[in-house]
Amino acid sequence: MSPGRVQEILQVAGLPATHDPVSAVAALTSLFTDRTRMSALLDTAPPEALAVLDRLVWGPPYGEVSADPAPPVRWLRDHGLLLPTSARTVVLPREVALHLRAGRAHRAPEPVAPAVAPAKEYKPQVVDSAAAGQALTALTMVEDLLAEWNEGGPAVLRAGGLSVRDLKRTAAALDTTEQAAAFWLELAYAAGLLASDGEADERYAPTPAYDGWLDLPPAERWSRLVAGWLAATRTPGLVGDQDARARTLAALGPDLDRSPAPEVRHRVLALLGRLPEGTAPDPETLLARLRWEHPTRTGPDDLRPRLAGWTLAEAEWLGVTGRGALAAHGRALLAAGGDGDTPKGHRPSATTAPPLGLSAAAALAPHLPEPVDHVLLQADLTAVAPGPLRRPLAATLNVLADIESKGGATVYRFTPASVRRALDAGQAASDLHAFLAAHSATPVPQPLSYLIDDVARRHGHLRVGAASAYVRCDDDALLDEIVADKRSAGLRLRRLAPTVLAAQADPATLLDGLRAMGYAPAAESAEGDVVITRADTRRTPPRSAPAPVPEGPPLPDETLLGAAVRAIRAGDEAATVVRKEAPRTAPAEPGGLPRTTAAETLATVQAAVMTGSALWIGYVNADGAASQRVIAPVRVEGGFVTAYDHTADEVRTYPLHRITGVAELADDPA
Repeated sequence: MSPGRVQEILQVAGLPATHDPVSAVAALTSLFTDRTRMSALLDTAPPEALAVLDRLVWGPPYGEVSADPAPPVRWLRDHGLLLPTSARTVVLPREVALHLRAGRAHRAPEPVAPAVAPAKEYKPQVVDSAAAGQALTALTMVEDLLAEWNEGGPAVLRAGGLSVRDLKRTAAALDTTEQAAAFWLELAYAAGLLASDGEADERYAPTPAYDGWLDLPPAERWSRLVAGWLAATRTPGLVGDQDARARTLAALGPDLDRSPAPEVRHRVLALLGRLPEGTAPDPETLLARLRWEHPTRTGPDDLRPRLAGWTLAEAEWLGVTGRGALAAHGRALLAAGGDGDTPKGHRPSATTAPPLGLSAAAALAPHLPEPVDHVLLQADLTAVAPGPLRRPLAATLNVLADIESKGGATVYRFTPASVRRALDAGQAASDLHAFLAAHSATPVPQPLSYLIDDVARRHGHLRVGAASAYVRCDDDALLDEIVADKRSAGLRLRRLAPTVLAAQADPATLLDGLRAMGYAPAAESAEGDVVITRADTRRTPPRSAPAPVPEGPPLPDETLLGAAVRAIRAGDEAATVVRKEAPRTAPAEPGGLPRTTAAETLATVQAAVMTGSALWIGYVNADGAASQRVIAPVRVEGGFVTAYDHTADEVRTYPLHRITGVAELADDPA
């Protein structure tokens, strides 16, 4: 506020005018902290004004006002009981709030931490089994997600992140909600399994680390995911919210980092770990305990309670908890990572994943089913996997058949398109027959053998290359049939020879068009060889997992701490140094600023420049904050003094009109 406005507030409050803003603020503070005078002032307030104060006293202390505020708000503003922070925002001064609260910091004092009440109790074996089943589901979700993007995922938005449309498609492919899909995306990203490829047409794809992750045992794969989740500052629960600029926060976007997230996750798991085994907590009492440990300052929309709620849901999705209770492998993870009282900034990071997850993986492994190496083939062209399949078997079967349903037993369906996909990947019909015979616990049904032979007989009968593209076939009657088909008009085919057709479409479009017409063409290289396509050929360049991004400053190092100690000692020296009383200097109050006239200040500073002596000055910056400093003036010109500031330990320039007064030192601190 301007000095004139501050003086107006003094006048309305019945206080004498002062000669500068510093003393005016001190006078108002004295009024607000004097219970007798403050009570007398509030006795004159209109009842409507007191109602406004009641709404602000316990926070948040901010309120919005119009250009022409109502009379109660205007009365409070005129008497300094509401102070403007912007053109349309006012704030309740802390001193006024403390008076209205009778000096209390909290509405209801709670000297004892509220207990986390149990909601339900289960047998520990039930909790461990449920959590292990969900852990296996978590692995399946991540594998299905990255398999979906094996040949290149969606494009990266210009501002970073995944578009809303692509998030919906991913959720539909995973058969889950958009919020859960965002969590699995962020989990894979935090574990270093997913990243953008960095190309000109930037897209998301699995990283090379994904291939190594797939080769690990299931329990170790799970521990890598959980270790990345615990240490990540990225917050998937914010996806879909809006930032300060009303922009929607996107999954994998740049604005999802929140520094309290790892601390809250560890603390929630620590509170769960203090309950007896098999006990699920009451979420409301858990949130009440967290609110007691970290009282909110921003009202009901504070981030920490939301983080705690998301942590409970995400821990259940990951299998850290089962039926709401912390599982045995969750307790092992908590013990390896330290309890929830570990100081902020000392949390285990994703780089400590192997040592952090070894004990948790060992505790989880006995509860996971052993991978099986066989399936049950049925006459309706389906195969039932009675459990999780071994890695090579699952990889081959995912190419040869489509997943029809998941659960305790996964059902695969063989179709002409899926068999053609296996043939495109370089398998021959004999290889497929041998594979099914080797891994089926039942005889290979005759319909499945006929399906493979029929698709293999037609596969590669047509060859597609670049002319833009061409089709060649030894059977010219088949080419006549294609040319006569009205559905081929869009391909713009032209016969070059009895066994060759040229097309103005590119090879990929020509392949898709012929397949849509019911044919089974094969792609051909420039040498005339069949092109083998594999689903696992696209990978990003090597990427490391994203490092947690704290919002606050980093932990201070020794250099910064040393500078802070020097600054504190310099401030102590400035406050306790022995000073000479200059003639005609207004006596300063204990701890107050020196007071001299402008002429005396200029003369004393000029003399100090000539003698090289140090001075004690009072200084008020542009924000009205007053401080005491010890300086050694070097030059005075143009209304400014350049001096070495012993308090800040650097050379600074001060406007003379902001120096309240000077005094010589009895002993030069230098």
